[in-house]
Amino acid sequence: MARDFKRTNKLAVISDLNVTPLIDLAFSLLIIFMITTPVIEQYNRIDLPEQPTDSDQPPPEIEDKFITIDAEGIYHWGKDRISKEELGARLDALTNLDGDQPTIHIRGDRSLPYQKVVDVVNMLKERNLRKLSLDTKAS
Repeated sequence: MARDFKRTNKLAVISDLNVTPLIDLAFSLLIIFMITTPVIEQYNRIDLPEQPTDSDQPPPEIEDKFITIDAEGIYHWGKDRISKEELGARLDALTNLDGDQPTIHIRGDRSLPYQKVVDVVNMLKERNLRKLSLDTKAS
């Protein structure tokens, strides 16, 4: 309620709470959530290898392992070129590690058949390696 100028004591405290700023804040937050919710729910993307950068995502840790599959279907462990059998042996070595398992980052080429990536994911599942990240290119 607005200030009442007919009061006898002009210095008395007004006991009414002004809720207009709170309503403005509530409507502003409602508009923000209405705009951002459809952006967050876009998980079915056609162009899988690219996604917008996410500043909240932590950078990969040093002890994380990177598996790269190039356009020809050749496997790489970090910078080393390896065969599928060698990849299996290195994943077996990771299962025998004591303590926390490292995160395995899979980087697949855009033109690669999706089955190649699924094969690597299945290799991880067979060895009970559960920390997995499918890396994409920041656009």
